[in-house]
Amino acid sequence: MSEPRAGSQGVPLSDWSRVTRPIPVPNEWTRPFWDAARRGVLQLQRCQACKHFQHPPYATCVRCMATDLAFEPVSGKGAIYAYTIMYHSGDKRFAAAIPYASIIVELDDAPGALLAANLLEAPYTEAKVGRRVEVVFQPLNDEFTLPQFRLARDGR
Repeated sequence: MSEPRAGSQGVPLSDWSRVTRPIPVPNEWTRPFWDAARRGVLQLQRCQACKHFQHPPYATCVRCMATDLAFEPVSGKGAIYAYTIMYHSGDKRFAAAIPYASIIVELDDAPGALLAANLLEAPYTEAKVGRRVEVVFQPLNDEFTLPQFRLARDGR
């Protein structure tokens, strides 16, 4: 078994290569999100009446209850809104990645829409509220790709 890679401060990076993630089960509201992710595009549901972005997708707008909803591409750049460090795994499939940062991201161009993900390519100690992040796409299999986040490379 190889040693985990170390980040810039000597803290090991979480080893996601040995994690077998659960596979999403899309429904009529989430399928466009997963189809876009497979193409390497982050799309969120947006109400066409009040222009509110929302995630996860629903049958109606959570702000105005309109049913005229569409998926629109977003940049995938934002900031960590909240985070927690996972030191223990309730699911054995995630044990190889312990410890890791589970983050909530608010996107710059979709305020109010919060995405849950993991912080990749950085030590878990780098997760801080307000840190700039950008989307990366992690293939799960031939059908599903998972939007995740890494620290923003351009600092913005």
